[in-house]
Amino acid sequence: MKSILENKEAYSKLDSENVLDLTVNYHQQFATGLRLAEEQFKPNELEKDIDKIVVFGTGGGSAASGYLLKSFLFDKCKLPVLVYQGYDVPEFIDEKTLIFVTSYSGNTEETLSAYQKALAKSPYCVIISTGGKISETARQNQHPVIEIPTGIAPRAALGYIVIPMLVVLEKLRLIPSVRNQIKETISLLKELSTQYAPDVPLEGNLAKQTAQKLHGKIPLVYGTLELMEAVAWRWKRQLGENSKALAFFNTIPMLHHDEIVGWDDSNPLTEHFAVIFVSDTADDEKIKKRTQITTEILADRAGEVINVSSRGESELARMFSLVYLGDFVSIYLPMLKNVDPSPVDFIVLFKQKMGQKV
Repeated sequence: MKSILENKEAYSKLDSENVLDLTVNYHQQFATGLRLAEEQFKPNELEKDIDKIVVFGTGGGSAASGYLLKSFLFDKCKLPVLVYQGYDVPEFIDEKTLIFVTSYSGNTEETLSAYQKALAKSPYCVIISTGGKISETARQNQHPVIEIPTGIAPRAALGYIVIPMLVVLEKLRLIPSVRNQIKETISLLKELSTQYAPDVPLEGNLAKQTAQKLHGKIPLVYGTLELMEAVAWRWKRQLGENSKALAFFNTIPMLHHDEIVGWDDSNPLTEHFAVIFVSDTADDEKIKKRTQITTEILADRAGEVINVSSRGESELARMFSLVYLGDFVSIYLPMLKNVDPSPVDFIVLFKQKMGQKV
């Protein structure tokens, strides 16, 4: 029987917000994010006596961007980078803390609360948002705002958030230049779009093939440290929001100190899991060996074992090559269940019950 992923009419019926078209053109978002940061952020808006970096943000767009930034900067920034998703602020935030306040809507309850509490602690705040109360508060406090385009789901706005943060850090001379890496990433995403797009048949489409393998199973994403930890976490979140699937993630080597024991032969649940190993081609040889051994151990225990590796030369390109694959997989997977990937009904319901603006 022909897969629904080969049915062009199914896409028009199930993709109510044209999320596939948006994903195919993902590379444009990175170019726009670069341009907006160049135009809207001036280094002299901030002093440079900074000794740590914190990202405020929650959800599939802002928090994911923060964790991707943190993973990417592991060997590029001498300052500690932390991501915070709560209402309050850590005690260590002070007058030497650079804070990125990221909220696509500009009204995220937790981020707005943390930002308001941080006003008395640090003068160095950079806001990345489409507007809302957070941008209004920023302008009242004369904090620089990088205003990004509206009209898409926050979880689909990574390029609008990650790239401006990198540009700001580069302009403040807190990291080496990443312009060539950004350019390569844009080029690679454009190339990969021709391989994962809806009109590419299942036989030659890795994203569709991976979605088929995950269908009917519980996804468990294992990412390798350091670069792929945030990528695996991104897969888990996208599988939750887009695919409406309960998904889980862990990292190599961390899982070898506890979770691996759960794969014991006596556990009848293991056959219901599909394990996706998200690996970097530049992983340390010991990490590669751990991944290979774990793959062999799980081959007869998991319902499905999938290995995906990064593409590209630079770290940024390699990172986003697998973010991109995961995004496509998370869109194709719900369509196999005749489900639209766009609505997030439970999030809307929860916000309504919390009295938040949706």
